[in-house]
Amino acid sequence: MKEGVGGKKNAATIRDVAREADVSTATVSRVLNDDGRITTETATRVRAAAKRLGYAVNRAARSLKTRATMTVGVIAPDLATDFFMILMERLEFELASKGYGMLICSSRESVEEERRLLGLFAERLVDGVIAIPATATSAHFKAAVEAGTPLVLVDRSPRGAGADAVLVDNEGGACAATRSLAGLGYRRIGLIGGDPRLSTARERHAGFRRALAELGIAAEPEFEGFGPMHIESGFRMMEAMFAKSKPPEAWFAVNADTHVGATSWLLTEGRRFADRVAFAAFDEMPYSPLLRFCRVSVEQPIADMGREAARLVLERVAGRAGPKPRVLRLPTKLIMH
Repeated sequence: MKEGVGGKKNAATIRDVAREADVSTATVSRVLNDDGRITTETATRVRAAAKRLGYAVNRAARSLKTRATMTVGVIAPDLATDFFMILMERLEFELASKGYGMLICSSRESVEEERRLLGLFAERLVDGVIAIPATATSAHFKAAVEAGTPLVLVDRSPRGAGADAVLVDNEGGACAATRSLAGLGYRRIGLIGGDPRLSTARERHAGFRRALAELGIAAEPEFEGFGPMHIESGFRMMEAMFAKSKPPEAWFAVNADTHVGATSWLLTEGRRFADRVAFAAFDEMPYSPLLRFCRVSVEQPIADMGREAARLVLERVAGRAGPKPRVLRLPTKLIMH
């Protein structure tokens, strides 16, 4: 560090590092950008010189020059649920291992907020975006892709988005879970479902119906509930179902939150029905074995989803992906309780 006016220390420059290491400024720049053409000996000498001088890369200046910020923007509809938090943790791990940071935002299940956040990310010059769509609206995602934004959708994929996506076998998982309930002897099975405009809810309903058809069990539309995939919604749907005459004893719940909500109703207002009810549910969570009525759950490969989403977006950032969107559909696993 050099003395400045008034005895203050001036930050070391790239020229200072080059002089200290006896190389050119271009060589210093290549070393700090991990250029593989530089020998190990030279790279070690340059990094040691930079450390001795306390040289720090000015990332803001580098971003203006290269338009690369080593940052990925992430949009989730809700940051309070276990599924999304586990996914965020895995994304952070995968991206950090490649030197990238994350800018995480919640859309609060609003298309308008998703649009605003995509604009914010563009202003911040993030290198890519990973999004869990809040609704079935896709125009803003399509516009981002057409504008050249490296974009990967996770968990849900609105029709027409034209983006890479990492999804799971929602239909197959729901079908297997429903069949498992029938294997336990239940011949009437109801549904605590989600908004059918969302791809996850729509596909899981299709799997539920497919299982009934394959097993020769009559569907009972009056005992199929649909709504937001939240705890409160699960509570209210279960309440509405048991207000009807002769409700089924077995139920398939579309996700962990509706499962928790439905369980909560049975343990509070619906205790008189509790001894004869069984659930199968999407989303195996650490607390699933503690849910009293849970007989089977569908485990999503959340870690794999995060790893694949990070891989796809970084391939887009590096220009190693073709023009066509890539859609990965990962398998699920059935867990018996």
